Formats: sequence, C-alpha cells, structure tokens
Amino acid sequence: MDNTKKTGISTTRRLTETAIMIAVATVLSYITPYSLPMGGTVTLFSQVPIIVIGYRYNFKWGAFTGIIYGLLQMLLQGLGNFAYVKGFASYLILILFDYVLAYMSLGVFAAVFRKMKYHTIGICLGATLACVARFLCHFISGVTIWKEYAEGWDSIWAYSAAYNGSYMVMEWLSTLLGVIVLSMLFDFTKENLRKKKYTAEEMIVDDGEFDIEEAKKAKEEDDRENNQFTF
Repeated sequence: MDNTKKTGISTTRRLTETAIMIAVATVLSYITPYSLPMGGTVTLFSQVPIIVIGYRYNFKWGAFTGIIYGLLQMLLQGLGNFAYVKGFASYLILILFDYVLAYMSLGVFAAVFRKMKYHTIGICLGATLACVARFLCHFISGVTIWKEYAEGWDSIWAYSAAYNGSYMVMEWLSTLLGVIVLSMLFDFTKENLRKKKYTAEEMIVDDGEFDIEEAKKAKEEDDRENNQFTF
C-alpha cells in the first residue's frame, strides 16, 4: 500500500490526511438536510472526502479508506439495522453490501479517471462511477434481505431500485457539486494541493508564438511552490 515513491507523499502524511477526511465524512454524514418519502436520507457532501482520498491516492488507498469509513458508519449509525434481519447470511450481506463494499466503492472507483488531463472532469466521472457502484451494492442488499419491506410493490427489484435510487441520485448530485468546487480550488495530484498557475495557452504571445522565456519563469515559480511543504 506504500506508494510514497509514486506520489512523493509520505505514508505519515497520507495517514494524517486520510484520518482527517474520514472524520470530516463522518461528521457530514450526521447532517441530513433532506429525508426521502420512501425512507433514506441525503447527507451534506459526506461522500466527498472519501472520493477525494481515492482520487488523490489511487485504488488501494481508496479501498482502505472506504472500508474504514464503512465500518465506522456501521458501528455508529447502522447497528440498529441488525435487529431487522435474521440469520448469518443476512448479517453478512448487510455488513458487506450496505457498509463495507458500498463505501469501499467510493474510494476505489473515484480513482478510475485520475490520470485524465482535466482533473475536474476526471474526479466528476470517478464520483459518478463510485455512486453507481454504491447504488448497486445497496440494490443487491435490498432485493436479498429487505424483501419484506416491499409490501404493496409488484416487484422487489422495482422497490429496491426506487428506494435506493431516490436518495443515491440526490447524493450523487450533492457529491458532484462538492468535487467540482474543490477541484477548481485544489490540485489533488500535488503534494501541496496548489493548482498550476500557467498553461501552454497562457504562454502564447500575441503574434501566436510560444514565449519560451515566460514559460521557463512560470515553470520555475511553480517548481518552487511545489517544493514547499504547504497543505
């Protein structure tokens, strides 16, 4: 799991950032500005910290972060759900698909598009894929262990899709808003999180030629900033 050589960021710093982001996500998960008629709640950007860590540190670290966060969610907010299911298989499905795999998917799939040139697009695509994966986990849980709550529905598949889809769509939109804003302010692929202050297009002078000296100056300034240990 140690990818210090690949990222240039120490394991100590990664652990510190991860712990902070898990704590932030946990706090945000308690802020639920909207509850759905069928059940389920929409949190205030609680998925964003996990997705950011996955995008910043890649699949393995994202998986680790998501699993820890999922277990915390189960211990802090989900233990009551065990009273509604019976049998070892049901307990296992509940643990895996409603918590461990569901939240692990946020950290894993967030990293899929991290090598894209345009980071905002990359993290948005990753966040979308992560939300789809989390929805599928909850959907599987719904059709296997929550069937008795589909009273009045002709199909358990339709019930699970409607119940889990209703709040996951809202979570997805909230998450997209959060990652778009953050990606415009920070470059998650850099140690100091600072965005580049120049682009090739900005180095083109009025006559259409590339200004090499200006590009060198901008590059030197950017390198100096990258060498500073600034969070």
